[in-house]
Order: sequence, then C-alpha cells, then structure tokens
Amino acid sequence: MLERPIVSPTAGVPADAAGVVAATRADAEAARLIEALWPAPTDADAAAVAAAITKAAGSSFGPGMRALPAPRRRAMWAFYAFSRVIDDIADEPMPDAARAMLLDAWRREVAAAFAGRAQSGVGQALMPSVSAYALPIEEFRLLIDGMEMDAAGPIVAPPMATLRAYTRRVAGAVGMVSMRIFGAWQGPLSARFALSLGDALQLTNIVRDVAEDASRGRLYLPAEMLARHAIPAEPAAAAAHPALPVLLAELSTLARAEFDAARAAIAGHPRRALTPALMMLGVYEATLNRIEQRGFAPTPRVRLGKIAKLRAALAAVVSPAAHRQVAG
Repeated sequence: MLERPIVSPTAGVPADAAGVVAATRADAEAARLIEALWPAPTDADAAAVAAAITKAAGSSFGPGMRALPAPRRRAMWAFYAFSRVIDDIADEPMPDAARAMLLDAWRREVAAAFAGRAQSGVGQALMPSVSAYALPIEEFRLLIDGMEMDAAGPIVAPPMATLRAYTRRVAGAVGMVSMRIFGAWQGPLSARFALSLGDALQLTNIVRDVAEDASRGRLYLPAEMLARHAIPAEPAAAAAHPALPVLLAELSTLARAEFDAARAAIAGHPRRALTPALMMLGVYEATLNRIEQRGFAPTPRVRLGKIAKLRAALAAVVSPAAHRQVAG
C-alpha cells in the first residue's frame, strides 16, 4: 500500500487516461494507484508533497539527505520523490497499458519541469533545482527508460549487457543527478564515481533481493552466470537452487569491484559534498558483508538495523579506505 498525499488525483487525468482508470474500477486498488501516480495539477505546497513522499518511503537515503544544506536537501527530496513515483509505476499491480501511459505522462511532466511549466506537486518541486544545479534532462529520461524495462514485463535472466544497461538507467542516472545536487560534481571524475557506485548499489540489491524478486516473477541474475552454474532461468527455481549461493558470491565480487572503482574516484571531490554518497556506500557495503557472512543464503532478506546502518555510514564518511579494509 502506497503512502503519499493525494490532492484531487483525477483533476488532471486526461480523457484517454481516465478511460484506463474506468476500465480498472473492478479492481479498486489498481484504479487508486493509477490516479495517485498520475502527475495531476495541484495547488498543494510542492516542497511539502515531495518531502512527504520521501518521508513515507523510509529510504536508506534519508540520513544522507539530512546531511545536506536546506536548499540541496529540498532538491534531493524532489528528485527522490520523482524516482519513487516512477519506481512505483513499474512495481505496483496495474494493467500494462496503464504503466505505459503513466510513464509517458511523467516524460511529459519532466519536459514541463525543465521548461518551468510543471503542474504536479513533484514536478513543481523539481523546477527550482533544474537551473540551480544544472541538472541534465537526459538522466531523467534514462531513469524512465529503466523503469520501462521493468514495466514491459518481468525481467528474467537478462544477458549481462542488458543487465548493465538496466543498472546504468535505474541506478547510474540517480547518481549522475544526485552528484550535481550534492554540489560534488567535478565532470568526468564524478561520472566515474556516480556510475560505479550506482552499479555497486544495484548489484547489491540484486544479490540481496533474489527471493523477493522471484516472488514477483523477476530474475535479475545474468543469463551467462545462470548457465555457468547450471541454474534454471526461471525465478522460483533459481531462488531455490543449491548452486545459487555460489552464483551470488560471484555477482558480489562484481559489486565489490564497483565499490572499489567508486572509492578510487573519491580523491578530487570536495569531501563534505560527497558525504551523502559515502554514507550510501558504507551502508550498502555493510549489507553485502552481512550477506556474505550468512553464506549468501537468499532468505531471510538481510536487513541492517538503524545503529548498524549509522555505524557503517559514518565509518565510510570518516575513512572510506579503512571501511574497505573492514569490509573486505
């Protein structure tokens, strides 16, 4: 169940989209989701809408956002809220036609935000940061492209090249925008950091969430690895296969290589501005450590407590290299 403020949700839903909503009235929850996720016009306070979505999500990104100065924090709330909404479009139960229509509507709302004409609360919340931090619209489009990969049907055993394209879109794009909002952007060096860290975080998610993803009919493990370990390219069968821990250990090695690549790009960045990213690095690397300590068993899902997260985050901020030694 989503928790987000809904202000006159159907007010800006055009006739063709309203038809999709009407067609799902038999499924009240699906209809509610479509209405809630539509970028409808609102008179609500845009910053408050974005902050409420971010708070309701309870994301691991929260502590890192609080470390930012107020204007940048508001910009991150807006960007996170946008990311959350389109992620929900890809994940929540609704007709495929509705997913496609919603994502297309958000493409238009992004374009409107960059033109200073956004109508939704989230779109309006994005507008101030577009020019203030020179945000690239291409990364917003890539992020929506990534959600379309999920929305087009469950991803099952993608080739490694497809998986890399997916992580670039859903995680790399987040990093490329976030680095600018943080005030840490230094050009190509920052791109290397953002893309490596994005890959590391997304690969960690994949290792951690195999069983949960399988319950949704998804299997993000690359086809080449599944074939190498004679694991069926079918979600439920793969999640229960005795060779799965060996494959997950192999995939975690790729994640650690990306963590190391991100760590190698830290020098040359203003350390204080990089604080939110380093906190995420610490938390996710600690999560990967816990998964490894548990022998890469797919269930139960590994969760770090608040104290463990805070300790890992602060350790990575204070001394990223030392944190790697502990992690390794």
